[in-house]
Amino acid sequence: MREIVENYHADAIGSFRNYKNMAGRAIEQIADEDFFALIDAEANSIALVVKHVAGNLLSRWTDFLTSDGEKNFRDRDSEFELIGDSRESLMQFWESGWETLFANVAPLTAEDFSRNVTIRGQQHTVVEAIKRQMTHYAYHVGQIVLLAKHLRSAEWKTLSNAKNRSAEFKQFLADTRRDGP
Repeated sequence: MREIVENYHADAIGSFRNYKNMAGRAIEQIADEDFFALIDAEANSIALVVKHVAGNLLSRWTDFLTSDGEKNFRDRDSEFELIGDSRESLMQFWESGWETLFANVAPLTAEDFSRNVTIRGQQHTVVEAIKRQMTHYAYHVGQIVLLAKHLRSAEWKTLSNAKNRSAEFKQFLADTRRDGP
């Protein structure tokens, strides 16, 4: 059982890193005006999604095992407003949030996975809490990627297997395996 927990722990950390990196690779491709662009009156900009995810990261992962994941310092509604925010300040907030996640998830022990944590007054196992947040971040990273791809259009550099190039990608993978260790 310990091995299963350790594998899940490592996989969760890897998944969180992949989500962060995917969003980062999308954000790198857009100019400041696109970072703040709204595609319609009801949409969130990439900047607002970044701000919201950062706020959620800080709230959920600060004192993860010992306090409710919805912290008193969080003002969720303001995460959907730009109030003196710059791209630089929002990206610093984003990095701080992810650093908080990794600083609190990486040191978890197998024994910690038998504990319960609270989010918005509801009890969750540690696995449920991690899964809940992983799903939430995947959803928002997908939004960031979709918006960045839409805004970059023909200049978009794919983050995965390029459209209409699956055969080429399969060959690349086969060559990599053949030339590998």
